[in-house]
This record gives sequence, C-alpha cells and structure tokens, in this order.
Amino acid sequence: MTNLDNTRMAWISDVEESQYPPLTPAHEQALDQACASVAPNWPLDRLIATSPFWAMRGEHIASVSARLSALGNVHCLMPPSHYLGRRQRGEITDHHLDQAAERLGYRGPYRNLLGVVEELGRLPHWHNISDLVDARRDRQHKMAWRDEITHQISQFCAAFFQEDGPLNAARLNAPAGKRLYGHWRDMTLKDRGIAILMGEPRLRHYFETLPTAEAGLFQAAVAELDLDASRLSGYAQALLLDINGWAAWVAYQDWQRELASPETPRHPSDMRSLLAIRLAWELVLWRYIRTEQPDQADRLTRLWHAELVALPARIERHRRAQQPLWVWQLASELAYQQPLHRALEESVKAGSASATSPQLQAVFCIDVRSEPLRRALEHQSPAIQTLGFAGFFGLPMEYRPGGAELAQPHLPGLLAPRVTLSSGSAEGGRRSARRLNWQARLQEWSRAASATFTAVETGGLLYAGKLLRRSLDARGKRGPLVMDELRWHWRDSGEALSLADKAALARTVLGTMGLTESFAPRVLLVGHGSHSANNPHAAGLECGACGGQSGEVSVRALARLLNDPALRDALAEAGLVIPEETRFIPALHYTITDRIELPEGAADAFSLSEEERSWLDQAGAEARRERAPRLGLSGDAAELEESLDRRGADWSQTRPEWGLANNASFIAAPRRVTAPIDLDGRSFLHDYDWRTDPDFARLEQIMTAPLIVAHWINMQYNASTLDNRKLGSGNKVLHNVVGGHIGVFEGNGGDLRIGLPMQSLHDGERWRHEPLRLSAYLAAPPEAVDSIVGRHEILRSLVENGWLHLFTLDDESGEILACRGGAWVAA
Repeated sequence: MTNLDNTRMAWISDVEESQYPPLTPAHEQALDQACASVAPNWPLDRLIATSPFWAMRGEHIASVSARLSALGNVHCLMPPSHYLGRRQRGEITDHHLDQAAERLGYRGPYRNLLGVVEELGRLPHWHNISDLVDARRDRQHKMAWRDEITHQISQFCAAFFQEDGPLNAARLNAPAGKRLYGHWRDMTLKDRGIAILMGEPRLRHYFETLPTAEAGLFQAAVAELDLDASRLSGYAQALLLDINGWAAWVAYQDWQRELASPETPRHPSDMRSLLAIRLAWELVLWRYIRTEQPDQADRLTRLWHAELVALPARIERHRRAQQPLWVWQLASELAYQQPLHRALEESVKAGSASATSPQLQAVFCIDVRSEPLRRALEHQSPAIQTLGFAGFFGLPMEYRPGGAELAQPHLPGLLAPRVTLSSGSAEGGRRSARRLNWQARLQEWSRAASATFTAVETGGLLYAGKLLRRSLDARGKRGPLVMDELRWHWRDSGEALSLADKAALARTVLGTMGLTESFAPRVLLVGHGSHSANNPHAAGLECGACGGQSGEVSVRALARLLNDPALRDALAEAGLVIPEETRFIPALHYTITDRIELPEGAADAFSLSEEERSWLDQAGAEARRERAPRLGLSGDAAELEESLDRRGADWSQTRPEWGLANNASFIAAPRRVTAPIDLDGRSFLHDYDWRTDPDFARLEQIMTAPLIVAHWINMQYNASTLDNRKLGSGNKVLHNVVGGHIGVFEGNGGDLRIGLPMQSLHDGERWRHEPLRLSAYLAAPPEAVDSIVGRHEILRSLVENGWLHLFTLDDESGEILACRGGAWVAA
C-alpha cells in the first residue's frame, strides 16, 4: 500500500470515528424550510393540474421567481422576446405599461427590452459542489457528475417507490425506522458500476464513509462543508431542484397521508431523507476531490466558499434584473383584463330579457372547455338554461367499481372523500375480477427475467391486431361503466348511508348548485371527459374536479340519487320540493369532439325528445366549428366530426386537444352576466347569486375549492409554458411511464418529469397558452369576500402575494373593484 493509500484510509477511518456536533435549531429550521418548498405532483392515473409553486405561496411571487432563478435557473417569466412580440402586435400598449409600472411602483427603465436581455444574460447562478467539480472535468471522455447523480437517484427512486418494483421486498422487510436514505446507501454500496461508468475506480470507498443514518449525514455535511444556517436553506432547496420530480412525488405521498388522517401525528416524510441522498453525493465528491485530487482541492474550497458568501446578493441581483419583466407581465394581464372589464360592465348595464320557464336545464362543469359549448347550447333556444358548477357536482366520494379492491377519489385533490360509492352486479364483479387477475398474471410474466425477449416477441404479435384496429377505427371509445347497483357507505365507518343521510347530501348539493326553486322538466347533469389514445397524461384531460377521472360516475350517481322517489319525499318534508315531472339526466361532454351524449348503459333509463336531442347535436356542431381553426381543421359539420373522432382515436396523435390551454379567468356570477359575452373558452364559469346566499356559505365553498382548483390549473399551464425544461414534462414522444402510474421519464432516465408536455402548449410554431395569472371575479359584496379571505390563510397568501388577481363585480351597476394592498379600488 502506497503512502497516499495509507493517508487516504487513515482519513476515512478518522471520518468514521469522529463525532460531529448535532444540528442547531436554526439548521433544523433551514432544512425544514427547504423540504417544505416542494409542491405535490399527482400520479398519472389520477393526474390533476397542480401549481408547482403551491408550497411557496406564503412568499411574494416575485421573490419566489428570483430565488428559483438564482438557485436552479428556473424561469417564472417569459423571455423578453415574447413580450416584445405582443407589443409589436399591438396587444400591449404604452398605456398598459405605464399602468403596470405605476401599480408596481417601479421607477427604473423597462421599455428597453434589449437592455433587459443583456442584464439577464450576465446573471450568475448558484453552483452545487457537483457543478464546480464538473467545470474541471474532462467532458469529452467522462460523464458529467450532475447527469450521473440525477440518473442514479432517479433510477433508485423508480425502483423503490413502485409498488411491485425490484426493491419492494427490501422495503417491506426493512427493520422499523429504516429510512429512504438507508435503503439508498445499501443499494449504492452494492453497485460497482458507478465507479466504472464515471471512470473513478476508488469512488466506492467514499460511499462507505457515509454515515449510516441521515441525521449523521446532515451533521457531517454541515460541519465539513461549513454550512451556516443562513445559507443551508437555499443550498438544500437547490439540491432538491436537481431532483424536483421525485421530490414532488414524495410531497404527493405526504399530501395524501395528511388528507387521510389530518388529526393523527404526521408520518415521517421521506423528503428530508431524499434531500440527504442528494447531499450525500455532494459530500462524497467533496471528500473524493480533497483526497484523490489534492491539486484541485484548494480551488474547490475557494470556489465553494465564494458561492456561499455570494448567495444572498445573487438572489437580490436576480430580483432586480427581473423587475422590468414583471412590468411587462402585469401589462400583459392588464391587456386581457381591461376588455373583459368593459364587456362585463356593458353586459350588466344592458340587462337581460326576463327569463322564461326553462324546458331544459343543463348543469356543466366549470372547466373552460364548457364555456363555448354552453354558449352554443343557449343559442339553440330561449327555453334552454345552462348553469356552471364544479364537475364533481358536490359529491364528496370515492368510487369502487365491481371487482376492484381499491377506490378512486372522484373529487378535487384539496378534499378528502367522505363517502364510498361501490357499484356493479355480482356477475359484473366476477368478470372484472377475472379480467384484473388475467392482467396481473400477464404483467407478472412480462417482468420475469426469462421473458425479456419472449414477452416482446409474443406480446408484439398479440398487440398487432389491436394496433391495426386502432389505426382503422374512426371513433374513440370509452368502455361502458357498469352501475346497475349502487351502494353508498360512509368512508370512515363503512356504515351504509341512511335515507336521511342521502337526503342531507342531496340537499347540500342542490343548495350549493343554486338549484332549489325553479326546476325544468329535464335537468341535464353534464360531466366531461376526454378519450385520447396512447397518452400517459390522458387523465390530465379528464375532469380535475373529479380527481383526474371522467365526470361520468358523478353525474350518474347524482342523477340516480335525485330521481329516487323516496329521497324526493324526504327532501319535500324538509322544504325542498322537486316537481314530479322533473327528471335528472346524466350526460357527458366529450371534450375532443364537443359531443354531449348520454353514457352507454344510462341512455335506456332516460329519455329526451327529438327536439332536445337536436339542440344537443346542433350545439356540438357549432362548438366544433368554433374550435376547428385552433386545431388546423376545416370542412363541413360531418367532416369535422369525423376528423375529431379520428384525432381522439389516433394512437400517434400528440395533440388530441388543447385541453385547458389559454385559461385566464374565473367568474362566479349569475349566468345572465356572462351569457352575452364570448369568453373564447378562457374562463371558468361558476354560477352564483349572492342574494340566495344570506350567510355567504356558498361563496366560501366556491372560494376555497373551485377557485383554488382553477388557480392550480392556471399555474400548472403557466409554469409548464414558462419553463418546460424544469416545470414541464418535455417531449411526449419520448415519454416512458415509470412504475405503471407514478409519472414519466423523458427518454430512459433523468429526473421524474412533472407538469405538461410541450405538445399540450405549443403547436410547433407558437404557444397555444398565454401565461397570465388567474383573474378571479366574484359577484358578491366586497366585505363578504374580505371576511372569507381573512379566515383562510390559503386565500390570503394567494391574494396578498400576487399569485392571482381578485376582483368583485356588482351585478346591478357593473362596477368592478380590485383587491390591492388590502383595500378595494376601482378597476
């Protein structure tokens, strides 16, 4: 053994035996702050839009933008060229810019976007230790440390978190208290390929020096890397940004545990353990360079200390450099808001014709895709009334189909289900069980080592017929949902709901919907769903209010409930009378084709007149004509319908629909206010009349659930557009599903991707989503809105910290007030 080897091994021995001081409360708080900065991301099978900034809502949006830019080169604003293009097209005017600068109190130069470009190009960004080492690495012959670190951690997480993955047995049989970090350390010590791949033969010895528990790892890193508490939070957040996708998966698991048991002590999160894994790589490289490459040790130490010293000033420099772009961003939002303000004011002042008793009422989800179809349906006859309500239709339920062991939530991700709905006949349950058992056996066989080639060869042949049928079939189809038997149970106790329980549930739903007095003979409950093929993110095109599922379960269950004669009698005794001739009819709005259809299996139980069916058909045709140019389609009504059918069924189609792209506003008001306005499919429309809400309980429900969901959708589309590299999921053509449902890789590795693919936002030539913060309009007295905002930290944070724009609308005078700085001012 050489002298260098003796020195190295003695140093390693000293490290193993030394005792580092425990972390101070300030260090603990810094780690907690970093771990709390990550927002959850839902899995593919229940994918809903979420804001990647949600966990940071307590801080002003401009401060979050500056910190993310400095720490991870994350973009929270569009590039200057985008705003310049809007200015050249006349969409942003000098008036908008002057107003925006005054609102923000910005007195510096902002019109010269070339100067902004130059300043942004000079901004220095934070560098982790791995980045500093990479700067001197032979990149022509060796792999970058950053790439390998991300890949190795990501592959471990994929193996660990999938329910039937290769590390499942180790996870289940691990001793009590063993954490994610411990599993990673064990696996990494067995992996001799890392050192070979990186061309660093002695690397494995440095993984052996790592503490066995994450607490020791943090103590060692803080001591050796000279991390004071004021710098630790930023550094830790930068490390989590390197593996942001898996951090978001861990945050989702934490969210679900908290939602399921809010009263019980919190289960230890894996977030700090995941952070320990990423920090362990930094410590390994630090030790490795200092011992194996002493000629670089002084340089690394000097650069690292310079990074730590410069961090606060670096974030502040990013904040100052972004100020002119925030002026342009606000000007863009003013350019959208001001025409809408005028349209709303003119609509209120113009008034509307006295409403006739409707022959048909249709309650749509507030999804922005419903707005053009509602408008088209209303054009068919003055005897039609449409309403907007959150797509789960107020049912706080999870759904368990026949033969399934697990229930799927069918309500917004903010809420926990209180009711379990199960369905299906006995024979249907047996068929489902046999099908699931066959699928499980096929999946088990395909994953066996001996099936590496045979599964591909045989499976490919079996799949050829299905692939051919998909290519030739002109219509996208959804399998029928068996709901011939429905059983309602309280989720926590398992007890069946009594008639009184169901009546109370129905009364709450109808009251919240504002449908308690005037009932048409036919009331359509219109959920919505998409039907694209070969699309891992398909659930994101379904109903976000239904937990990323189709709205079919909700509308069919609610219609069955409200048509029950016994339940109607119970409602009548409580003072809510539904006319005997009124029938609630479940329907689905297929968002790709804009067809309104009665679900298969439900159509026979309900009837519509020929005239009513014609209204639905003509409305769909009108909505398709309006939407066709955005998809590059043309032709007569039949050709358009055929093209859209093929689009949804085409397994090679990367852009089946634009989903909720270009959403920009949320309006809770009587429909008479918004009906005369073409809102261009950019508005979430929730019906609300404050005069029928004396205690403003319905307003509070709207503001704390549908409005938040709309904000999440808005921010996910914004973030995926602003920085698809970090906050979106890249090119969907390259997606590979991870763990059956956890998420996707872009290609065969890298971090778990979150957010939307580029094809959901960009048509190859231009953006289809304009990233604007949500403008929320509430037709309610300002003091009522103030009171609700004051009671809810979430709302207070969103409004005060600039995450959305909040307005009140007087639906008698048309006056619009804006909430700014805790006061209401004329908009």
